[in-house]
Amino acid sequence: MPNASEHSFPFPILIGDIGGTNARFALLTDAYGEPKQIAPIRTGDFATIEEAMQKSILDKTSVQPRSAILAVAGPIKGDEIPLTNAGWVIRPKDMLASLGLEDVLIINDFEAQALAIAAPADQDVVQIGGGAVRPFHSRVVLGPGTGLGVAGLVYAQHTWIPVPGEGGHVDIGPRTERDFRIWPFLEPIEGRMAGEQILCGRGIMNLYRAVCAANGEEAVLADQAAVTTSALSGADAAAVETVSLFATYLGRVAGDMALIFMARGGVFLAGGISQKILPALMKPEFRAAFEDKAPHSALMRTIPTFAVIHPMAALSGLAAFARTPRDFGVAMEGRRWRR
Repeated sequence: MPNASEHSFPFPILIGDIGGTNARFALLTDAYGEPKQIAPIRTGDFATIEEAMQKSILDKTSVQPRSAILAVAGPIKGDEIPLTNAGWVIRPKDMLASLGLEDVLIINDFEAQALAIAAPADQDVVQIGGGAVRPFHSRVVLGPGTGLGVAGLVYAQHTWIPVPGEGGHVDIGPRTERDFRIWPFLEPIEGRMAGEQILCGRGIMNLYRAVCAANGEEAVLADQAAVTTSALSGADAAAVETVSLFATYLGRVAGDMALIFMARGGVFLAGGISQKILPALMKPEFRAAFEDKAPHSALMRTIPTFAVIHPMAALSGLAAFARTPRDFGVAMEGRRWRR
């Protein structure tokens, strides 16, 4: 069999999105077929990723992958990659030795989300507000989830280049009179209020408790799901305000990221929370906050915003890259292991 080049991977390719709670995989048998979805794996059910892949995938399919391209939530440094919110430590050399793989590439989870917004299908996104995509212009993806992920996607030299980073940790501050009433009750990190302290799952609870405290009320809802469900049904006034403020603050940060990347190609909201609260994001608050960037409000009105509703967007991004790696400027130095 021919060896893979610097710009290709030997098929079949196992692609995977490894999160803090669940790991999602699919098999790509060739450059033309659709990925074959595999039932999600709970990371806590297996001691190691090798055990999870062997028992849940390799033992159950006749198609044995030769390559693996995995997106992980955590920094990729050296031969041991600990996951940010799970117990697994990914050791690509062990994967090569024990799983029969020839080629392993590990990238950042939001790089995969960025790859997915290079050419999303119309049915995979919902536009929020006005503006229009300018082809081959920079894009941004934000994903409130376990944390707040951010990545850019830049087009240069006929190539889409994902730009991962830690944009979710930028400072976020109060602007309105209501903000200033709520802010003293928010829980900071070492005295600093980062976007991720509000714009993620635990951030929704942080904001909800602060709204209740500012109102002099007891916080009666126990978790994020209860807050978002009560907000969407209108059953709890503090929950309704919490999700409305969440949409406003997400709009502000999304607008900041649009300005940083000059994202005339669009700003995309990924992840389960964005999908869950989509009815709230479609109300005026998100888009108004996004556009409220004087002296550049006129520019902001031309930049479109979207919610990504594809249930496996990261896998679709990885599949696009796996088929034609040359189309994407994904850095592989220090992140690729081969036999």
